[in-house]
Amino acid sequence: MSETKTLINNGLWSNNAALVQLLGLCPMLAVTGTVVNALGLGLATMVVLVGSNLAVSLIRNYVSDAIRLPAFVMIIASFTTCAELLMQAYTFELYQVLGIFIPLIVTNCTILGRADAFARKNPVIPSIIDGVFMSLGFLAVLLILGALRELIGQGTLFTNMHLIFGESARQWEWQVFKDYPDFLFAVLPPGAFVGLGLLIALKNSIDDRLEQAKARNTEAVKAGGKRVRVTGNIS
Repeated sequence: MSETKTLINNGLWSNNAALVQLLGLCPMLAVTGTVVNALGLGLATMVVLVGSNLAVSLIRNYVSDAIRLPAFVMIIASFTTCAELLMQAYTFELYQVLGIFIPLIVTNCTILGRADAFARKNPVIPSIIDGVFMSLGFLAVLLILGALRELIGQGTLFTNMHLIFGESARQWEWQVFKDYPDFLFAVLPPGAFVGLGLLIALKNSIDDRLEQAKARNTEAVKAGGKRVRVTGNIS
């Protein structure tokens, strides 16, 4: 159970692929102009990461070190092709919006890194858990960044959600600011750099506060501990 908690914490927070490892930044900065784009890319990445972790874990005892990286890349490419075909079949408009960044999931260092650093050394269940929560951590950062950029850049949230959830989702758009003058900087990649930098700074600040609180608690426990000295005979 403790191993599962560690994997969850690593994926969502302490070893987050986007905020700590700083991997997969190219698609993150390029397509997170809106929530729907971020969600589409994040879900596609999740399919590939979980599937590749599963496959690599299954074959880990049968692939020699000499060919492991080419084999892992082929596995990742296969799952990326599956995700691409699914998007073409069910969310074609969103697939056209995301464009080249769906096939480029093959080159996402997060996926190859987890396959080589974790899945090839661990059984199936921990590898799946690692893949799920690493991709969830990546997806969460994509969504937060996409929401910030859409809100600041256009004054809206959840625009064009029908590209994933169908025509009923057209009504989900939320016009936060009326008569909002579009802020182009937030929509363009430079705005993504600034937004990601602020998220990283926020995480580091929270980590520092948690460390300080932990240190204060430790000092309080040490200061509160008393040594009891017993003298004489007890009958």
